[in-house]
Amino acid sequence: MKRKCFAGLLTAVVLTFGVFGAEGALADGSSIVNIGVTSTVGSLNPLLVVATEIDKYASGLQFLPLVELNQEGEFEPMLAESITTEDNQTFTVTLAEGAVWSDGEQVTAEDLAFTMTRLASPVIANTAMSFAVIDGTDDSGFVEEGAKTISGLNVVDGRTLEIRCKWPMSLITFQNSYARYIMTIPRHVLGELSEEELLNSTWFNAPDVVDGPYRAVSVDPSHYVSYAANENFFKGAPSIETLNLQIVEDAQLLSGLSSGEIDFVQPTMGAIPEEDQAQVAALEGVTAIYDKPITTQSLFINTRSVDNVKVRQAMLLAIDREMLLENLLGGKGEIDDGFITSASPYYDESLKAISADLEKAKALVEEAVSEGWDNKRELNWEIWAEDQTFVNAAPVIQSLLLEAGIQVRISTKDLDSLMADAEAHTIDLMTVQYTYPQIDPYLDVQWLISDDNPDDDYTSWTGYSSEAVDEALARIVLSEDVEEIKGEYRIIDEDMQKNVPMINVYVISGLGVVSDRLENAVPSVYGAFNNVEDWTLKG
Repeated sequence: MKRKCFAGLLTAVVLTFGVFGAEGALADGSSIVNIGVTSTVGSLNPLLVVATEIDKYASGLQFLPLVELNQEGEFEPMLAESITTEDNQTFTVTLAEGAVWSDGEQVTAEDLAFTMTRLASPVIANTAMSFAVIDGTDDSGFVEEGAKTISGLNVVDGRTLEIRCKWPMSLITFQNSYARYIMTIPRHVLGELSEEELLNSTWFNAPDVVDGPYRAVSVDPSHYVSYAANENFFKGAPSIETLNLQIVEDAQLLSGLSSGEIDFVQPTMGAIPEEDQAQVAALEGVTAIYDKPITTQSLFINTRSVDNVKVRQAMLLAIDREMLLENLLGGKGEIDDGFITSASPYYDESLKAISADLEKAKALVEEAVSEGWDNKRELNWEIWAEDQTFVNAAPVIQSLLLEAGIQVRISTKDLDSLMADAEAHTIDLMTVQYTYPQIDPYLDVQWLISDDNPDDDYTSWTGYSSEAVDEALARIVLSEDVEEIKGEYRIIDEDMQKNVPMINVYVISGLGVVSDRLENAVPSVYGAFNNVEDWTLKG
């Protein structure tokens, strides 16, 4: 999920832009690149990693993930040289030869085991990346407070760690759901700190030891993060000496790109408003690229409160999604049902999205009323307040639903409040942007629409479960065959069309932009920062 908590520029940021200007250099001649983002930074602490793009990349510049997806959607080694498995249950991670911390110490398997043990700490309580799959953790993915290791971790030698899981999973799922998000921290620096101290440490805002290409030197989470190059980076010292994440309002990206004060906008970190995109694309001195459609404007339905499937089907039929895509995004995107978009190797173009049919929607609501549905009931619909494009469009959807016989009450919430309400199940409908990893959305599917205990308290936003989905997931998790996996996701997406626990209003093709003076940088959805050490400025 992309977090975009918009914030106005402080004077400090304005002054920063004034100092750096369009020339990309400080007064002393050192090189600098400004990356425009429309998301506040939650934390630079890799132990607090969440599924937000900004936090992942902001932390990953300092502490490399084991692997990362590249522009082609393939796994590319980062800190790991390789990840292998013979039985899909024990995974062997071999760290890159020559990988060292910025102080010259070797990055070791002990560092990785230390990091994973702290990620499983109940004190740190990271729930965004559950380690329940790792042998030696409890059902919540935690170990005992103060634990020094996890029994499922076996340090083979200085560069090799074996990770034993409780149940099998494909190498694809392991890499996408775990290896992309585990960012190793230095045991020789942080090993003596208590879990509480690690949880609250500000050390990560200005670390003196990193294994990534940059280290943060100044942080204001709502406005900027400034990084200095790690001259001892084991893959080669970065050419750009200073890298800044400049956190701005979305409407300020156009002016920043036009003036040269912003050099780079990555699609999932910087949301250029649709009304500005044509002007951005026409700017001289920059290259604008519409990337693959992966970020979905998702409308999640609490199926425990909206329990008549005909009402949910009527919602899907009442919303004219093609009209919204054209009018809101100028057609830059697509309409899909389920989890798979055309950016995925599992995309099945023969599965057509459900088209709007208001008359059929009305008929379904009438049938639901005859079955006891209260059409006088007003459904509570909460929307992410910072997504101004959708906030403005929501009354149109509200009107279409009302015409079908479904009443909804709109309220807007900041992201934290929205997530809290969704997790407390106090809302009927919730809309937020959700980026499904198209190489492997397995864990997202499992969490959102697969409930192992459907009769008990539920944790997912939808409260939905399906035997067909569960069976498909059980086959996916063990498969590496693209055509086989493609068929299973078709089963899941057809189930979504039939039972409608969620509606993809549209899928966004994000616009990325790079200054023409910046070389070797591509503003892609995936892999944009994999080679950041190779970025250079012309001249």
